[in-house]
Amino acid sequence: MIDILFIRHGATEGNLHRRYIGRTDEPLCAAGIAQAERLRGQNLFADCLFVSPLLRARQTAEIVFPQMPYALVEGLRETDFGRFEGKNADELSSDPAYQAWVDAMCLTPIPGGESVADFKIRCCEAFAETIRTVPDGSRVGFVVHGGVIMAIMEAYAFPKKDFYAYHIENGECLQGVYDGETIQIK
Repeated sequence: MIDILFIRHGATEGNLHRRYIGRTDEPLCAAGIAQAERLRGQNLFADCLFVSPLLRARQTAEIVFPQMPYALVEGLRETDFGRFEGKNADELSSDPAYQAWVDAMCLTPIPGGESVADFKIRCCEAFAETIRTVPDGSRVGFVVHGGVIMAIMEAYAFPKKDFYAYHIENGECLQGVYDGETIQIK
């Protein structure tokens, strides 16, 4: 059994304005720094730490787990939102491709971006590759993005739930136990 902490990075300016921020490498804003500092105040601990290479995740990891080394995992990046990147729903409301994507529950390919199916596969492969290196009885932290957490939990959590059921806010932590096949939420 492995204890797992999934931490969603603190907020960025783009998050505050409800923009699709995937590949954009934004830093934490003041609110995001405060969220990470609140998490640090919970005295979370991990034996090892895996982090998205994007700045917002690295900054969160460094605030929550000061002085702790971590491994960057390329496959734990947020999705590439293609031509929706950096825009919010209001700005995209007149875009027929955006409306079609929303009507399909955001599950169809994103124009100029990453398909949701490919994104989920990438996240789950990265999780499987990293978790297999963690010794049994350890506690591991993942400091990543909301979509990454949802993709991994949809595939591994028991009982099974929909992708969106695992949404957590910026600067929040989801805890679970991994038994080698499934994740039980604590």
